Amino acid sequence: MTTTLAPAGGKKTFSPVKLLIEGRAFLALILIIVVFSSLSPNYLTADNLLIMASHVAIYAILGMGMLLVILNGGIDLSVGSTLGFTGIIAGFLMRGVEISFLGITFVPSVPVVVLLSCAVGASVGFVNGLLVSRFKVAPFVATLGMLYAVRGIALLLTNGLTVNDLSGDPELGNTGFDWLGFNRILNVPIGVIFMILIAGVLGLLLGRARFGRWLYASGGNERAAELSGVPVVKVKIWVYVLSGTCAGIAGLVLSSTLTSASPTAGNTYELTAIAAVVIGGAALSGGKGNVRGTLLGAFVIGFLSDGLVIVGVSAYWQMVFMGVVIVVAVLLNGLDYGRRPKKSSTQTGGGGQAAPADEQGDGPVPNSNHQPAKPGGTSR
Repeated sequence: MTTTLAPAGGKKTFSPVKLLIEGRAFLALILIIVVFSSLSPNYLTADNLLIMASHVAIYAILGMGMLLVILNGGIDLSVGSTLGFTGIIAGFLMRGVEISFLGITFVPSVPVVVLLSCAVGASVGFVNGLLVSRFKVAPFVATLGMLYAVRGIALLLTNGLTVNDLSGDPELGNTGFDWLGFNRILNVPIGVIFMILIAGVLGLLLGRARFGRWLYASGGNERAAELSGVPVVKVKIWVYVLSGTCAGIAGLVLSSTLTSASPTAGNTYELTAIAAVVIGGAALSGGKGNVRGTLLGAFVIGFLSDGLVIVGVSAYWQMVFMGVVIVVAVLLNGLDYGRRPKKSSTQTGGGGQAAPADEQGDGPVPNSNHQPAKPGGTSR
């Protein structure tokens, strides 16, 4: 049996490089704020900060759903199309759906519209989950197919046209949809409140619930997690369902802000969501990442893109800047994970293997039963 020796004294030395790598997203956000506030006096005004936060909320909600999928070792390219599709569904529901064989027009209230739209997003995620977990389709291929299918359905339903005037009709009692996009609680936009609530729920789910430990375990090593009793198929389906639900919520926030729904809304937003997760420090291979980092990544993207618009940078250059940021984030992730020492499996007493801990330090994941080592022998 081998023994792992700790460094003498156990003292940690300060390293500027280590600080830069570990706090990369936060430092990038501070740098963006300093640069653009010096270039434009309007950048740090209260009104502009609230506007930017509203934009960030959409990226963050999509990104947090994407985080769950990436933690599981997958990818969801359909979130942008799902965002646009749920907006279209909400638009049709707000304007009333005629049921010809009954001779009636179904005009649901705003809460019902919200629930049905989220259910549509969850349904798209469920199909993705089934394709990936049950039919063993590669996540990239399955979600790419759903990207085109869902976007195509949205275009067919609208003939490529935007669904306008979603403010509702007072006579029908379905007004208030624009409240989601325009109103504020304690001067905080509703979209930002949604972002905070979702972040809190997912943070607890990943950090305190059994599902979170299962997710980190299956993302780190799916085969080992399955042998340890983790229901990897259910976990995989649920992460796609939650990702679709988050996309549905983001679609509601966007369409209510615009009081219109376009079938092309959310185009390339799946890449923005992936970028937020990567900038936040998650590993695309799975098993590493957290909600806090994804939120920081979304703020970096939102504050950077809005800052470039404010100072008058061309949209083409904005794409260049965004690409550079993503590449740098991936390189820093590689440096971060490459320099971290691997935990020894012999740090537990009794000679058995230690259960792997997840990235957040939430405790050990479930692992298979190991036979204790016999005296003088080797553990198996």
